[in-house]
Amino acid sequence: MATLTLIISTLMLALTAGLFYSYSCSVNPGLKQLDDSGYLAAMQSINRAIINPLFFLSFMGTLLFFPVSLFFNFTTWDSPKFLLLLGAFVLYACGTFGVTIFGNVPLNEALDAFPLKTATLEEISRARKNFEIPWNNLHSIRTVASVISLLLAIISITLPSKAIELITP
Repeated sequence: MATLTLIISTLMLALTAGLFYSYSCSVNPGLKQLDDSGYLAAMQSINRAIINPLFFLSFMGTLLFFPVSLFFNFTTWDSPKFLLLLGAFVLYACGTFGVTIFGNVPLNEALDAFPLKTATLEEISRARKNFEIPWNNLHSIRTVASVISLLLAIISITLPSKAIELITP
C-alpha cells in the first residue's frame, strides 16, 4: 500500500506541476503578446475553463493522497523517505495549493467580476496592470513549489521503505 499511495500521489503532483510548468512556458508568453482587452478576455476564459473535474482530480488529489502516502510510508520520524515526503507535502500544501487558493483564486475572481464589455480602454488597461504582474508572480511561486515538491517525491521513490534496508550485511 505504501508504494501504491506514493505512486498515485506523485502522479497527481506531476500532473499539477506539469500543468503549471507548461503554462509558464507557453500560455503566459502567448498571453503577454495580446492587447489589454484580448489578454483580459483570454484570462477570463481560461480561468473559467480550468474549473473542471480533471484539474481538480490532480490539484486536490495531491493534497488528499499525500497524507495517506505519508501514513503508509512512515517508519520513523527521522526516516529519509518520510522526511522527503513530508517536505514534498508541506511545500505543495503551502507553496502550490495555498498560493493558488489565497493568491491566484482571489485575483481570478476579481477578474471574472470585471465588466470587460462595458469598461473603458483606461479601465481595461488598469485592470490588466492590477492583475497580470501579481498573478504571474504568484504563478511562478506555485510552479517552482510544485516542481521542487515533485523532485522530493521522486527522490523518495528511490529510497527503501524500511530503515533496515539501508544497512547492508
